[in-house]
Amino acid sequence: MKLKAIVTGATGMVGEGVLHECLLRDDVEAVLVIGRRPCGVSHPKLKEIIHRDFLDITPIEKELKGYNACFFCLGRSSVGMSAEDYYRVTYDLTLHVAGILARNNPDMVFCYVSGLGTDSTERGRVRWARVKGKVENDLMKLPFRKAYGIRPGFMKPTPGLKNAPSYYRALGALYRPLRALFPKYITTLGEVGNAMINVALRGYDRPVLEVDDLLKMVKKN
Repeated sequence: MKLKAIVTGATGMVGEGVLHECLLRDDVEAVLVIGRRPCGVSHPKLKEIIHRDFLDITPIEKELKGYNACFFCLGRSSVGMSAEDYYRVTYDLTLHVAGILARNNPDMVFCYVSGLGTDSTERGRVRWARVKGKVENDLMKLPFRKAYGIRPGFMKPTPGLKNAPSYYRALGALYRPLRALFPKYITTLGEVGNAMINVALRGYDRPVLEVDDLLKMVKKN
């Protein structure tokens, strides 16, 4: 099987990294990027749709058919946001997009990048973790072939890519000692991207992948 994948968040660090790995892999035959602004990448197997309002993607629904994977890397920090606004741009937006994709692509594998510390119980003290836990839980109720929560920790940026925050670049110089000290929390962005592609191709025995699980899937490349 080869993937025809949709990638969101390609102007952010994780989405850009996942897109980069998709374009390198022969088992990904086509990629559709949906974004609010151009991702700045050109490639023969890449198509791009610019769409400003992710809370309503019905105007582009017909263009989203025929894909068997989605790498949903779109997200915002909760810092400085009201609870209502964070819920709207995290839960409502993601479930709206996922619902339309599930309706049009029942054979799709949907990989949602949530993050280390996401709260599957939805009852913890940390607001962002509760909301992302609810997103993961409700995505898995949609009629996809499979949905997964992807929970990377710190990621060393991929050399040559441009969307990593400056503090990620600074800490990247400490990658080797940090990984030796905290192996359950540290990966490279390339490892995360390749693990997500392998999950979409081959599946995984648990619906939520922590750092250890992602590293296991990299080895199946």
